[in-house]
Amino acid sequence: MSKQNRSSKTKTIALLGILTGLIILMAFTPVGYLRVGVVSISFLMIPVAVGSLAKGPWAGAALGTVFGITSFVQCFGMDAFGTYLASKNVVFTFIMCVICRALAGLCAGLIYKLVTKLTKNTIVRSSLTGLSAALFNTIFFVSALILLFGKAMVGEATGLNPELSFIALFVAMVGVNAVFEAVASFIITGAVGTALFKAKLIEN
Repeated sequence: MSKQNRSSKTKTIALLGILTGLIILMAFTPVGYLRVGVVSISFLMIPVAVGSLAKGPWAGAALGTVFGITSFVQCFGMDAFGTYLASKNVVFTFIMCVICRALAGLCAGLIYKLVTKLTKNTIVRSSLTGLSAALFNTIFFVSALILLFGKAMVGEATGLNPELSFIALFVAMVGVNAVFEAVASFIITGAVGTALFKAKLIEN
């Protein structure tokens, strides 16, 4: 292995290690989530998006998996809604937490590759990758919730009419969560990604 390849591999390991540590830190401190009732607004797709910028789809998938594992762990007493879902079906909860986040990171990396073919503007590439990461996270998570758990279980969790409680949760997750997470990821990933490109810590 050449010296240049060893240096590149070392940088990759270091960057992914830092982003993994950041995800874990954010997951288990107030920095990573803004919790409002049973709804959690997450900022953890931001380091996943940064990894997608730096190393592409495979890094996004790996970091998304790390995010998903931290989310799954919180379904055992740390998050009220996640704990309820895990008590009903732990396999479905794992799929919703881990597999969906891995897919979101993978898709964010694919979006970055697509956008890179269209423009070399680092702000645009970084911002759109951050935006897509947050949106894919919401799309996959909410879709899994609907397909795997359904309306009746959401109604049981909230103690309200299944139709009304499901609509309320859907509006909260898609209307509030998705918008807030997308805006935050768009702005922060755009700023961080641009800075990393300028510092030549990410190959242009």
